Amino acid sequence: MPPQPIPKSQVSPGFLAYVIISKYADALPLYRQCHILSRGGVDVARNTLCQQVVKAGELIQPLINLLQDQALSYPVLQMDETTVQVLNEPGKAADSPSYMWVMRGGPPGQSSLIYHYDPGRGKAVPKRLLADYQGYLQTDAWHAYDAVHSDAITAVGCWAHARRKFKEAQKALPKSQQKRSGRIEQALSYIQKLYAVETRVRDADNEKRHDARQQDSVPVLDAFHTWLLTQNPNPESRLGKAINYTLTYWDRLTVYCTDGRLEIDNNRIENKIRPFAVGRKNWLFSTSQAGAKASANLYSLIETAKANGLNEYDYLKWVFAKLPAANTVDDIETLLPWNIDVTELVNWVYA
Repeated sequence: MPPQPIPKSQVSPGFLAYVIISKYADALPLYRQCHILSRGGVDVARNTLCQQVVKAGELIQPLINLLQDQALSYPVLQMDETTVQVLNEPGKAADSPSYMWVMRGGPPGQSSLIYHYDPGRGKAVPKRLLADYQGYLQTDAWHAYDAVHSDAITAVGCWAHARRKFKEAQKALPKSQQKRSGRIEQALSYIQKLYAVETRVRDADNEKRHDARQQDSVPVLDAFHTWLLTQNPNPESRLGKAINYTLTYWDRLTVYCTDGRLEIDNNRIENKIRPFAVGRKNWLFSTSQAGAKASANLYSLIETAKANGLNEYDYLKWVFAKLPAANTVDDIETLLPWNIDVTELVNWVYA
């Protein structure tokens, strides 16, 4: 009998992949899955499914290590973080927040998404995760990332966050004034021009993106910066805060024009927070740190598979069948999403 994903267990690679995809891709909590399975004549306890999910998360750790190495080897990286509740954490109340940190990196065609659970949101986390990284780091303005900015790591800002500040200022006005908010509309107009350039060169190569930005975006940025410096709003007003935010992070916000590999905003990594946030609304919390770590690993593998054009169920079934027999790093590398032959995968899964 070939090695099984969970030794001494009756769970098959296909069943394990089904349970994990249902929870982490389809946001279906394990207790609901138990009800669904029981209707089909399969009686399995929720605690049993929990244990199997945790063991699956531990099984794929070698793959996650390679994915993280891949992300950190490419000199463009995006990061974001969101809350997660873990009931049993040493020294913390059950209702206190912990965090899921997400990284997106890797060369074109080999994108890696890494989810990392940590009890805290302080500067120690990015310092640990990015200890060996060199390149561009695109994030929001959360101060913990400042700890890693250096000659080796260049901070890149996010125009979506800057735009959001002006939109919040606009929404704070009475509805009758929102369409006549002259200065806010002017700021948004500048930002819209920047995004218009990005829309035009979205599918262009890095050199053409760089050239278009130098020709079309830089003049807009120069004019916008001059305009911002001439404004003198109440610093406590929403508009004042939006202008101050933009000027404070101006150097970071303009870095994207210097390299065609960079993006104007952090939206791609923020979009990868959403699957986790949707799931969190349904399953609410992780019981243990082991469960939170397993969830992070499984989200990493599922979202990386999706980012590389694979059917996530097919891929997980393949991994759970092949990984237990992988004895070397070379064996594990053959299971990375960009090393998978899609035709072979489909034929194997549905044979």
